[in-house]
Amino acid sequence: MDINKDFIGSFAFDFRLAKHDIEGSIAHVKMLSKQKIISLAEGAKITNGLLAILRDIEKGRKLPAAEDIHYAIEKELIRRIGPVGGKMHTARSRNDQVALDLRLYLRDAIQNINSQLIELQRAIVGLAVNNQKIVMPGYTHLQPAQPVLFAHYILAYAWMFQRDRDRLADSLKRVNVLPLGSAALAGTSFPIDRRYVAELLGFSKVSDNSIDAVSDRDFAAEFLANGALIAMHLSRLCEELVIWSSAEFNFIRIGDKFTSGSSIMPQKRNPDVAEIIRGKTGRIYGNLAALLTLLKGMPLSYNRDMQEDKPPVFDSVDTLSAVLPVASMMISSVRVNSLAMKKATERGFICATELADYLARKNVPFREAHGIVKKIVERCIANNISLAQCPLDVLKQYSKHFGADATQCLSPERVVAAKSSEGGTSPKSVEKQITALRKLAK
Repeated sequence: MDINKDFIGSFAFDFRLAKHDIEGSIAHVKMLSKQKIISLAEGAKITNGLLAILRDIEKGRKLPAAEDIHYAIEKELIRRIGPVGGKMHTARSRNDQVALDLRLYLRDAIQNINSQLIELQRAIVGLAVNNQKIVMPGYTHLQPAQPVLFAHYILAYAWMFQRDRDRLADSLKRVNVLPLGSAALAGTSFPIDRRYVAELLGFSKVSDNSIDAVSDRDFAAEFLANGALIAMHLSRLCEELVIWSSAEFNFIRIGDKFTSGSSIMPQKRNPDVAEIIRGKTGRIYGNLAALLTLLKGMPLSYNRDMQEDKPPVFDSVDTLSAVLPVASMMISSVRVNSLAMKKATERGFICATELADYLARKNVPFREAHGIVKKIVERCIANNISLAQCPLDVLKQYSKHFGADATQCLSPERVVAAKSSEGGTSPKSVEKQITALRKLAK
C-alpha cells in the first residue's frame, strides 16, 4: 500500500471538487495580479492554464491521481505551463483552499436542491388541485379523528418542504462566507485583497477570524441537518403513500412505474419506490451523525481528520438529488380513490366533535359537552348505529339543549366547510393555500 496515495490521500472522493477548486484558484490568481504579488503576464498564463484544465475535465478527461484534487490540479498546471504554475499557491494554504472549495460546492448544491424541492411542491399542489373537493378522515394516533379535505391533508407536505427551502436559504448566509486569505491558520503577510476575491466569487462577506475560518465546518453540519429534515419529511410522505395504497385503506393508487410485483404472489403491487425513499432517510441521518462525531473532539485549527467531512456531504447531496425528482414523479402519478375516502369518513364517529361544538354554542361548557357526546357515542356503538342515526329523543336524554337541527352538523362535507378558521380545512382555506404555494414555488 502507498500510504500517501491509498490511505492519506482523498483524491478518490474530492476529485468532484475540481470545478470549484479551479474557480477559486482563478479568482485568487486575479487578486494576486491585481495586488502585484505576481505579474499580470504570470497571472494570465496561470489563468489560461487553469481554464484549459477545466475544459478538459468538462470533456470527461481525467486528471492523473494525486494526494488530493488540489495537488492534482496544481501538478497538472505546472506540467503544462512550467514552474510559474507554482506561483498560484502564493498567499494561501491548502487549509483555506479546501474550506473554500467545500463552500463553493455546497452553495451550488443548495441551489440545485432548492430547485428540486420547488418541483416537488408543484407536484403536491397539482395533486391537491386535481382532488380539491374530496373529503377524507384526518387522523391522530392513526385513529380516525375529524373529516378534512384531501387537498388540505396533502398540502401539509408542501408546507413542510417550504420550511426546508426556508432553512436552506437561511443557511446560505453562513455558507456564503469567504475563508480564502486565512492561509494555514494565521492569515498572510502578503498584501492580499480578500474583499476583491469575495466579489469575484459572489461571496457576501469574508471570514472574521482566520483560525475559525479554516476549522469551521458548521456550515456543512447545518446542511446535513437540513438534509436530514428534508429526508424525514420525504419519509413521512412515503409512509402515507404506503399506508394509503394498502388494500386495507385503498385510498390511492401509485403509478405502476413506481411499484413492483411480488416474486411469488401475482396479485401484489408493492410500493417499492416509496419504501426505498423511506429507507434512504437512515443514511442521510447517518451522514449528519458522522460529521458531528468527526468534529466533536477536534482542537483548533485544521486537522487532517477534516478531509473526512466531504464523503458524508457528497453522499447526502447525491441521495437527495436522486430522491427528490423521483418523489415528484411518483406524486404526479398518484390517483385518488374518492369513494374509498368517502366511505372511510362514515367510520369512527369522526363528526363527534361537531356535536360537542353544537352544545358549546348553546352555552354548555365544552368540557361538559365533550363528556355528554362521549356517552352518546358509547350508546351508538352499543346499538351499532351512527351519530346521524341517533334519534332526537335519545339525544335529549343526555342534554335538553339538543334541538331538531342537532344532527344536521354531522355531514363530513358540512364539517369541512365549517372549519373556517385561518389555516383550517375549509375549501376557502385550501384555495388560499394553493394560491400562496403557487407563488412560493415559481
